[in-house]
Amino acid sequence: RATGISATLAANVRRVNKVTANVVGLLEGSDPALRDEVVVIGAHMDHLGMGGPHSLAEDRTPAIHHGADDNASGTAAVLALASELSKPEHRPKRSVLFVCFSGEELGLLGSAHYVRNPIVPIERTVAMLNMDMIGRMKENRLSVIGTGTGSTWNALLDELGAGQRFSLSRDEAGGG
Repeated sequence: RATGISATLAANVRRVNKVTANVVGLLEGSDPALRDEVVVIGAHMDHLGMGGPHSLAEDRTPAIHHGADDNASGTAAVLALASELSKPEHRPKRSVLFVCFSGEELGLLGSAHYVRNPIVPIERTVAMLNMDMIGRMKENRLSVIGTGTGSTWNALLDELGAGQRFSLSRDEAGGG
């Protein structure tokens, strides 16, 4: 308005409905006193595929961005943990719910659906680990986000990080 220039814009919005699904697996805990408590280990399976503001691609023109450091790494970690924790010698005391969420890049659709329609009542969920962007470690620094969302995360990270050859960066904020 200050320059005296005016513009008229028009948009044609077309709604597209598609079917998608979360992939969920439950590993029952080994301890009868703790198996009703559930730890959720999740990641998202989808990716917009064209990069974006957090892309590591230097060229900002639209191009295929496979997202291996984002969704693929988290999904692979969920599957690897499911495989390892299902072995009798590694079976956890609490039950573990493995969830690969769909539709997350379009607005946390899969995780919102799970919260509205949980496989296990939310009250029995004692922790949730979101596996995302694994392998993006820079300058030997591991970043853990959401440490302020529970009272035991910092002590657990102190214990697990002691003596490691990397520095641990923490962010108390939790999102989603």
